[in-house]
Amino acid sequence: MNRAKRQPADSPWERAKMEQIVRADIAAFGAGRAEMANAMIEQSGVRVRPDRNRGRSAGINPSGRFEPVSRHVFDDGWNSLEELPPFKTEVQVEKPRTIITRNESPDISFDRSINPYRGCEHGCVYCFARPTHSFMGLSPGLDFESKLFAKPDAARLLDKELSKDGYQPRTIAIGTNTDPYQPIEKQYRIMREILEVLEARGHPVGIVTKSALVTRDIDILSRMAERGLAKVALSVTTLDRMLARTMEPRASTPTKRLEAIRQLSDAGIPTSVMVAPIIPGLTDQEMERILDSARAAGAREAGYVVLRLPLEVAPIFKDWLLRHYPDRYRHVMSLIRSMRDGKDYDSDWGKRMKGAGPYAWQIGRRFEISAKRLGLNAERRSLRTDQFVVAAKATEQLMLL
Repeated sequence: MNRAKRQPADSPWERAKMEQIVRADIAAFGAGRAEMANAMIEQSGVRVRPDRNRGRSAGINPSGRFEPVSRHVFDDGWNSLEELPPFKTEVQVEKPRTIITRNESPDISFDRSINPYRGCEHGCVYCFARPTHSFMGLSPGLDFESKLFAKPDAARLLDKELSKDGYQPRTIAIGTNTDPYQPIEKQYRIMREILEVLEARGHPVGIVTKSALVTRDIDILSRMAERGLAKVALSVTTLDRMLARTMEPRASTPTKRLEAIRQLSDAGIPTSVMVAPIIPGLTDQEMERILDSARAAGAREAGYVVLRLPLEVAPIFKDWLLRHYPDRYRHVMSLIRSMRDGKDYDSDWGKRMKGAGPYAWQIGRRFEISAKRLGLNAERRSLRTDQFVVAAKATEQLMLL
C-alpha cells in the first residue's frame, strides 16, 4: 500500500531532490558502490515493483515538488502489495485557452511552439519535460509516462490565434517538449489537424520527433515542403536496440527512425538528425555512427544536445542508471558533473544545452568534424513566412452573402 508521509513545510526541495536517491548516489561513489546504492533504494520503498512498470523506463513515481506529501510503498502485513495493478496509459482531455506557447530563451532558435499533448508515452527516462507534470499535481516519474493529457481543440485554437490582428508569422516548433507523434496520436490525430491548419494558412513549421508515425503525414508535409514551409528532425539517441528499449521504451526503434528519415527525404522534405541527448559514458561513443547512418538515410542537417537533468529528472535518471547499468554509474555521473561545474545540472544560458569544460569541448569538436566530413549543415534551409494567409475580416465575409 502507499503511505503518505508529511514533509516539513519549510523544506520543499527535500521532496524534489528525493533524499533516498541522494543517499544512494553518495553510496555509489563510496566503498559499497552500486550494489549498496541499489539496496538502499529498494529498502526505502520509493522504487516501484518491476511487474508494475513493465514497458516503462522510470522505476520511481515521486510526488511532484509542489505536493505536501511523499508516498512510499511498504508491506502492512495484508499482502496488499500484490493487488496493486500495473501502470496503464490513461488520457484526459485538456481544454487550454491558447495553444501557442511563447519563449525568450537565447539557447533555442524559435520563439513559439505548440504542444498537442502533456506528458509522453514514449517514456524517455532522460526527458527534460518530466518536471512539468508537477504543475498538474502528478509525478514526473511513471505518471508522466502513463497519465497523459490531450488537447483536441488545438487546431481550432491555432486557427483562432493565427487570425488575430497583427499576428506576425515565424516558424512554429512542435515536439520541443513532448512528442507530437507519441502512440496516442494514432487515435487523437491532433497533430494532423494542426498541420492541416498550418498548410491552409501558409505558415512555416519545424517538427522534432522520435516516432516513425511522422511518415503518416508525408502527404501534407511534402506539399508544405514544396512551398518552403516545413522541415522535420528525427532524434536518435543510440543505435543500440537493447539500450533504446530500456531508455526510451515506447519510442520507435532506432532502425525505424532512420527509415523515417529516408522516407521523408525521398519525399522532398528537408530532414535532419538530432543526436540528443548525448549521455557521456553511455552513448557518446555512438555519435559518429549515428551521423553516418542518418546522412546515408538522407539527412542534410544535424545537431546535438548534451544530457540535461533538471529538477526531478536527476533522481529518476539516477535510479534508472543504477538498475540497468550499475557498473557504469560512477563513470557516467562523474562525466556529467564534469560538464556541469560539479553539479547534476547547470541552467545557465549557453551551458545547459552543450555543457562546459574539456569533455563538453571534446564532444563539440567531434560533432563538428564529423558533420563537416559528411557534408551536414553545409547549407541550412530557412523556412518562408511570405506565404502566410491573413484571415478575412468578418465584414469582408458578410459581403459575400
